Amino acid sequence: MEFDFLKPLDNKILEFIKGFSSQQLGSKVVFHTEKDFPDLNKIKIAIIGVLENRGDKNKTTEVDLSAIRKELYGLFPGNWDASIADLGDILAGNSNEDTYFALKKVASSLIKKKIIPIVIGGSQDLTYALYRAYDDLEQMVNLVSIDNKFDFGKESDTVSADSYLTKIIIDEPNNLFNFSNVGFQTYYNSQEEIDLIDKLFFDAYRLGEISNNISVAEPVFRDADIVSLDLTSIKSSDSGNNTLFTPNGFNGKEICTLSRYAGISDKVSLFGIFNHNSSKQESVLVAQIIWYFIEGFHYRSNEYPFGSRDNYIKYIIPMEDELIFYKSDKTDRWWIEIPFISSGNNKLKKNTLLPCSYDEYLSACNQEIPERWWKAQRKNIV
Repeated sequence: MEFDFLKPLDNKILEFIKGFSSQQLGSKVVFHTEKDFPDLNKIKIAIIGVLENRGDKNKTTEVDLSAIRKELYGLFPGNWDASIADLGDILAGNSNEDTYFALKKVASSLIKKKIIPIVIGGSQDLTYALYRAYDDLEQMVNLVSIDNKFDFGKESDTVSADSYLTKIIIDEPNNLFNFSNVGFQTYYNSQEEIDLIDKLFFDAYRLGEISNNISVAEPVFRDADIVSLDLTSIKSSDSGNNTLFTPNGFNGKEICTLSRYAGISDKVSLFGIFNHNSSKQESVLVAQIIWYFIEGFHYRSNEYPFGSRDNYIKYIIPMEDELIFYKSDKTDRWWIEIPFISSGNNKLKKNTLLPCSYDEYLSACNQEIPERWWKAQRKNIV
């Protein structure tokens, strides 16, 4: 059984958590112990550790998630009704591929049960295994990476933290519909890589653009299936990562806001946090990142427009290519319609709605076609 890959939590951590009050999160989470495995029929969110970092050549120490768990379960929850389980850890296999296989099987099974895995790693190449978890689900996948670089590599490279995106793009079966990067820093990426992002009609947002107006990122997460967070996208003064020093990056408040956007998205079904450096400071921050994701999940509106659009106000913008917007009367969030083109190789086989912002609607009113609409339409027919 796939859950046999999971090692129970260490008794020392369980004893530490027992010392918390009944009001703290540790008293409201179900744990995988040597004697018991949580009843997954009662679970909505599952926390999993993956003790694998061989995909990152900069890592020389083993993955230790004990401090994160101690910090997380010592926090006080909000007024949540989400049932949470900590399923323990996936140990590093004999090879990276063994670990990928175990993670893929566990994540896939949880997603099929409509349980959202929160995966804590380990190196970011584990994102490849999470992407492969969707192979049996017969759906296209939108991947959002919070990262200061794109992680492209050569086709001949093995999967690593610096090249996993290339393997996702070229390996079969190819389920990737869209990739979005949030927070890239230009000096960490070659011009060739930046041009490739444009050529593939992917979306990329510079750190300064997001920091200047963080709400720009909300529609991006609203359309994501997988969110992969590289902790090196956070500046070292906030993360405590002085081993791989990064003077610029997201601050603690910004990264928690992005995590909440991921949690509140009705579509996100998997959240991964990678490249933890095991410092005390970063453990505190990761715990709060997870807390904000869970809080966002609690406030999901369940309005992702798969079916009826009766609860949306429709706006038609006359221009050369007529644009149709929808505004939710429940949350005031916006969507733009991507039309079905019967003569093309339409990947989605129907009209679909792309999350957008109010500012993009205003731009369309000024006869400016939103860039994300143009890229989505091109990607849908190429």
